[in-house]
Amino acid sequence: MLEFLFEYGLFLAKTVTIVAAILAVIGVSVRLIRRSAPATFRPGIKVKKLNEKYDSMEKELKRRLLSENDWKQLLKDEKKRKKAKKKTADVESAKKRVFVLDFDGDISASAVESMREEITAIVTVASPKTDEVILRLESGGGSVPDYGLGASQLERLRQHEIPLTIAVDKIAASGGYKMACVADTLVAAPYALIGSIGVAAEFPNFNRLLKKYDIDYEQFTAGEFKRTWTKYGEFTPKKREKLTEELLDIHDLFKHHVQRYREGVDIDKVATGESWYAIRAKEMNLVDELQTSDDLLLSLRKKAEIFHVHYQESSNVAEKIFDRLDLFFKRMISTVWKAVGEIKVS
Repeated sequence: MLEFLFEYGLFLAKTVTIVAAILAVIGVSVRLIRRSAPATFRPGIKVKKLNEKYDSMEKELKRRLLSENDWKQLLKDEKKRKKAKKKTADVESAKKRVFVLDFDGDISASAVESMREEITAIVTVASPKTDEVILRLESGGGSVPDYGLGASQLERLRQHEIPLTIAVDKIAASGGYKMACVADTLVAAPYALIGSIGVAAEFPNFNRLLKKYDIDYEQFTAGEFKRTWTKYGEFTPKKREKLTEELLDIHDLFKHHVQRYREGVDIDKVATGESWYAIRAKEMNLVDELQTSDDLLLSLRKKAEIFHVHYQESSNVAEKIFDRLDLFFKRMISTVWKAVGEIKVS
C-alpha cells in the first residue's frame, strides 16, 4: 500500500509539474505576442511622420506614370539627393517640427481626454516659437464645461509659446468655435460652417402630464435656485427668468472669450447665434485664411518635419484580452505550483 501511494505521489508530482510547465510556456507566449502586437493595440502616445507618407504617395504615382527610362533616372537622382542629404545632416536637423493633432467633437467633447495627453507630450519636447502645433478640428459644439476645458487645454500651448494653427474642414460652431478661436491662426475650408456664438438649453417637461394622472412629484432642496428646472417639476415664471439669466451670463462669458482671442471682431455683429460659411466668416474676422487642412500640411512638407501625434486609450479590446490572459496564466501557474508544494508522500 505504501509503495502504491509513493508511486502515485511521484506520478501526480510529475503530472502537475508538466502542467505548470505548459502553462508557463503559454503565459510567456502571450506576453511575447503582446509585446510584438501592432502599436495600435497598445495604449500611449503614437507618432507617425507624415513626410514619409506624402513622399511614398508621390513616389508611387510617379512610378505608375513615368516611362521606364524616366523612372530609372528618377531613382538615380534620388540616390544623389540622399548622399547630399547626409552631408547636410545638420541643416536638416534644424528644420522646424510640426505636430498634427485631431479633434472630432461630440456633445460632451470626449476627445478632450486624448487631446490633453497629446498636448502634455508635445510641451515636453517642442521648441517655443519655433515648432508648431496644427489641430484639425471638427465640432458642432456641446456642453459648456467640456468645451471650456478643451479651450483651456489649447491655451496651454500659447502659455508655452508654441504657435497653434487650427484647421477646420467642415464645422467649428458654438463650443467648437470656442476652441477654434484660441488659435494663433485659424484656417478653414471655404464652405466650413463657422460661428454660432450663442447659448441654448432645451428639455422636455412632464409636469402637466403628471398632474393629469394625479401623480405627485416631490423634490427637496436647500437654496432658492438649487434646481432651476427639472423634467418633472413645475416650471414657474420665476424659474424661467432665472434660467434665462444664467444663459445670458454664459453668453456674455462666451463673447468675452471670443474678443480675447479675436481682437478685431465686431462681437455684437457676430454673437447672434448665427453660423456662416468660412467665405463670409473671413469677412467678419472670424477666420484668418481660407484653405483645407490638406493643402496646409502639403505647404509645410518641404520645410518642416511633420508628425501626427495621437494618444491611444487603454480601453482597446485587444489590450483588455491580453491583460486578462496574462492574469489568468499567472494565477493558474501560482495555483499549480502551490499544489506541487502541498503534495506529500507518506
